[in-house]
Amino acid sequence: MKRYLYLAHRWLGIGLGLFVLLWIVSGVVMLFVGYPKLTPEEHLSRLQPLSADCCIAPRAALAASGDPRTPLSLRLTGAGGSPRYLLDYGDGPLLAVDARSGRRIEHIGAAEALASARQFADGAEVRLLDRVEEDAWTRNHALARERPLYRLQADDAEGRLLYVSSHSGLVVRDASAHERAWNLLGAWLHWLYPLREVMPKAAWSPLLVYGALLGAVLVLLGMLIGLLRWRFTGRYRNGSHSPYPAGASRVHHVGGLLVGVVLLVWLVSGMLSMEPWGLFEKRSTIDAAALRNAPLNAGAVKTDLASALARFRAAGFEAVELQWHMLGDQPYLLGLDARGETRILPAASAGPAQEHLERAVLERQVREAWPEQSLRFEWLEQEDFHYYARSEPSLYSHLPRRLPLLRVRFDDPAATWLHLDPYSGTVIEQLDQRRRAVRWVFKLLHSWDWLPLLQRPRMRDGLLLAFSAGMLAIAISGVLLGWRRLRGRPRRVRPRAAPDARPSRLAGTTSADDSMQR
Repeated sequence: MKRYLYLAHRWLGIGLGLFVLLWIVSGVVMLFVGYPKLTPEEHLSRLQPLSADCCIAPRAALAASGDPRTPLSLRLTGAGGSPRYLLDYGDGPLLAVDARSGRRIEHIGAAEALASARQFADGAEVRLLDRVEEDAWTRNHALARERPLYRLQADDAEGRLLYVSSHSGLVVRDASAHERAWNLLGAWLHWLYPLREVMPKAAWSPLLVYGALLGAVLVLLGMLIGLLRWRFTGRYRNGSHSPYPAGASRVHHVGGLLVGVVLLVWLVSGMLSMEPWGLFEKRSTIDAAALRNAPLNAGAVKTDLASALARFRAAGFEAVELQWHMLGDQPYLLGLDARGETRILPAASAGPAQEHLERAVLERQVREAWPEQSLRFEWLEQEDFHYYARSEPSLYSHLPRRLPLLRVRFDDPAATWLHLDPYSGTVIEQLDQRRRAVRWVFKLLHSWDWLPLLQRPRMRDGLLLAFSAGMLAIAISGVLLGWRRLRGRPRRVRPRAAPDARPSRLAGTTSADDSMQR
């Protein structure tokens, strides 16, 4: 039986050792350089304050769209130095209307894409490269409604690649030369994007899942063999508890016993992050969109822009973007400034701009959206296990994590939670039991998102680097041993035992030691 364990570990290591090594190296890179993304603050910082005479009225924009449907939300922003309305109907691409001329923008051409990119690049020279569905830096599902994308190269200090939506004309992704260079060794390798570029997309996800699963089996077998070969009492003839002499074999054996559990946990949690076999599919029947899924009513779109902007300025707030939303049956106007700060105006009243919605108002709107549900409200005043901010390299660093926050707990079979941001009335996320399980198996076990460590980033990084160094030692020594096995080695000629000699226990030990050589 031991022989089969040794053989399985050896040949799995030969087949997967290099992949495991690349996963470890790329994971370390991702600690410090995140996958390219465009944050709301980066977009907003390029916009100029809106003026009272900049734009046609919201009702005129809806009429100019030519779409008989009423949008779920309306957004007044800027692209290429020109204001435009973006209408969101809940599915499909956003519909764009020029906010000065009142003309529907049917198509974003190369000239419009260049204008948007130049504005974003602060006037730096920009050249159009091509138009793509996706590439190595735009593989997010979040960009699905923006495709195809214009890809442009900015000749600025950061050497950015800029991606412009062919539907809205907005820059939706930027990737600096620094990010691209490090991500070739980081996320691009970690997620096996080189293979995704040469194989069908449907085959890439199972490859990641089963590759990580086999890697976990490899590590588990190695730990089992390591325990079997370790002498807890007594020592081998070399004076060590390990039978292997100094070198790659000793490093692989001892290192595997010391940090193999962490490597096993990272491989399993990385596999589970792909959410295979429907393990973490949402089972909640609560429709979070019920709170904001009502089409804009007449009260929302009859907003007088000059009056609304004046109310924002009276609160010391310069809006560079406006968003019209419904919260329950009440329309609200959300203003955003160049720093990403927000103020909110109830469209049905003439009151001043508010920093956030009143708690009683938000709770009432939630109850009216789900009158048949048993609800429990919890206001968070500080971060907890399920609601916390992440540093810039994280994929989730751009998500709003302001406090206080309203957590709504439903008494449904899936034990659904909603997180609502009172600063915007936005449902930030919906979590049922299965989605909260992802917090444990991926964000905690794989990313070490544990509040005591997140609050001490140097300690967290130090621990991650220390364990990564140990795993690198295991992986490098394993690859070296596998290479030696494949290359072959001279066969040693052993003297034949005398016919009447009895088998030695030491001979049996040597044979077992040899079988473990990689």
